Amino acid sequence: MPDARHHLERTTPLDPRIRLLPQSAHPDAARVLAARALRSFADGFVSILLPAYLLALGFDALAVGVIATVTLLGSAGMTIAVGALAGRVAIRVLLLAAAALMAGTGLGFAGLQSFWPLLVVAFVGTLNPSSGDVSVFLPLEHTLLSRAVDDRDRTALFARYSLAGTLAAALGTLFAAAPDVALARLGLDPLSAIRAMFVLYAAIGLATVLIYRRIGPLPVAEDAKTSRLLGPSRRIVYRLAALFSLDAFAGGFVVQSILALWLFQRFDLSLALAASIFFWSSVLTSLSLLLAPRVARRFGLVNTMVFTHLPANFILLAIPFVAELWLVIALLLMRSLLSQMDVPTRTSYVMAIVTPAERPAAASLTSVPRSLASAASPALAGYLFLASSFAWPLLLCGVLKIVYDLSLLAMFRHLKPPEER
Repeated sequence: MPDARHHLERTTPLDPRIRLLPQSAHPDAARVLAARALRSFADGFVSILLPAYLLALGFDALAVGVIATVTLLGSAGMTIAVGALAGRVAIRVLLLAAAALMAGTGLGFAGLQSFWPLLVVAFVGTLNPSSGDVSVFLPLEHTLLSRAVDDRDRTALFARYSLAGTLAAALGTLFAAAPDVALARLGLDPLSAIRAMFVLYAAIGLATVLIYRRIGPLPVAEDAKTSRLLGPSRRIVYRLAALFSLDAFAGGFVVQSILALWLFQRFDLSLALAASIFFWSSVLTSLSLLLAPRVARRFGLVNTMVFTHLPANFILLAIPFVAELWLVIALLLMRSLLSQMDVPTRTSYVMAIVTPAERPAAASLTSVPRSLASAASPALAGYLFLASSFAWPLLLCGVLKIVYDLSLLAMFRHLKPPEER
C-alpha cells in the first residue's frame, strides 16, 4: 500500500522533535490530538454534570435518559450530514463548523432551564453523555489521521489519539467537582456553579476552532474524487457496522452520564466522589491504551478487540449483584483496565481493511449506526432505573456486549489486515 502521507498536502516538514507521535506522523496529527484532548476534557466534566444539573432542575431519571438519547441521536444525524458533505467540503471546514457548534451548545445549556428548549439544544448540539467520543468530530478526525501516517504506524497513532482523549477526559471528570468547591469557598448556589461549567464548555469549543484553523488542506484520496461511496469493501463494512451497532446499543446502557445517575441514586454520591471515581477509571483506561498497540502487534487486531473486551463484560455482569459501594468501585476500576483496549484497534482495523478511497465512507458508515444504536438505550436505562432499584441496564449491557464479542470473533477472525498477513 502506498505511503499514507502522500494524501496530505504538506506545508511543513515532519518535526523530528515530536516524540509523542509515531515517526511518520504529519504535524497535523498533533493538532488533531490537541483538539481531541480539549474536547475530551470538556466531555469529561459535562458527562457527570449533565445528570446532576438536570436533577437539580427537578427532572427525573427518565428525563435524564431522554435527553441523553436525544443528544446521541443528534450526533448521529450530524454524522450522516458530514458523510454526505465529506466529498464536497473540506474536512477542515467541517471541523471548524462543528467546533463553533460546540460553543453554541455550551451557551445554550448555560442559559436554558426548561425541558423542551434543553431537548432541542441537546439534539442539534455536540453534548456528549459518554466517556468516549461519539460526536460528529470522530469520523472527520479518523479520516484525517488515517492519511497522516504510514500504515505501519497507524494503530500506534490511533492509540495515541484514544490516549489523549482518555487522559484529558480523566482530568475533566476530576474537574466536575469544581461546582462543589465553588459552593463551599465562594458561596455560589449549585445551579449557578454548574451553569458556569457549561460556559467553560463553550469556551473550549472556541479554543478548538483556533486549533482546527491551523490544519492544512486535506484533499480527498486520488480515486475518491469521482466516488464518495464504498466499493469492494462494502459488504465487510456493512457487517462491521452491524456488529458495532450492537456494541454501541449495549454501551448506551452505561454511558458515563447514565452510570453517574445510577451512582447518584443508588449510593447518594456527591459530585466530588463521583468525579474521583471516574477520574481514576479514566486513568486506568489510559494505561490500557498504551498497551493496545503492542498487544495488537503480537496477537492481531481482532484478537485484541475480543479477548480484552470479554473479561471486562463479565466484570460488568457482576456489578448489579454487589451491594457495597467500595466493591462496586473496585469492579468499575477493574473493568476500566480492559474495556477500552478495543477502541484504537477497532478504528485501525476498519481503516486497514478498506481501500484509501473508501476510508471517509467507512469511517462514517461505522460511526453513524453506532451513534444511532447507542442513542436508543439511555432513555430505556432511565426508565429501568425509575421502575426498579436493580441495575438492569448494567446487566443488559454485559450480556449484549458478550454476544458482540463472540460474533466479531466468529465473523472476522480470518480476515486480517495487510500488515498481519
